[in-house]
Amino acid sequence: MRLRERALAEGLGTAFLLATVIGSGIMGERLSGGNVAVALLANSIATGAALYALILVFAPISGAHFNPAVTLVMALQRRLGGAEAGAYVCAQIAGAFVGVAAAHAMFSEPLFFASQHQRTGAAQWWAEGVATFGLLMVILGSARQNLPAVAAAVGAYITAAYWFTASTSFANPAVTLARAASDTFAGIRPVDMPAFILAQVAGALAALIVVRCFHSPGNVNQQ
Repeated sequence: MRLRERALAEGLGTAFLLATVIGSGIMGERLSGGNVAVALLANSIATGAALYALILVFAPISGAHFNPAVTLVMALQRRLGGAEAGAYVCAQIAGAFVGVAAAHAMFSEPLFFASQHQRTGAAQWWAEGVATFGLLMVILGSARQNLPAVAAAVGAYITAAYWFTASTSFANPAVTLARAASDTFAGIRPVDMPAFILAQVAGALAALIVVRCFHSPGNVNQQ
């Protein structure tokens, strides 16, 4: 498969992911009557289910990263070249903003409007590091399984991470950038983005280090 097609798959998959995150957040908030827990439940279930489906569809084409942190780790593992990784990240970011615009259009909102949703502080930064660390551990740890198992593992983890992290688990720099352009339930203030993205990159790199320790020659299971 040529890089152009693979990058397109990354962009399209990320667009559908963001449309799901933003759209389900808007729908959940509108239907929940102000009950934030119900809105978050709708948001998390929809996102986890969409990830399962999108990974099944796009993994055979591009690997279904939909996430610059995942692409970074794959590049560091030399599963992707530098040019490929750059194309993937550009496609993911562009696709993320397309997904936000698509969701807003479905709910008669402005295509882009800066979020006022405050998400900051050490607890939330730590949560983003933990969320991204866990996501990469799930991806790298389940990579040897069959595709439906990997898709289910990633979807289930993200659904759970919405609830056990203080930040509701963005765990994705492209998602973070695009959600800053949505003043809705799933948004984040632009000023809060840099710390989230730094925490996400740190969590991804920490996961890579741990996985390399697990798979070092001295730790191979001899049974």
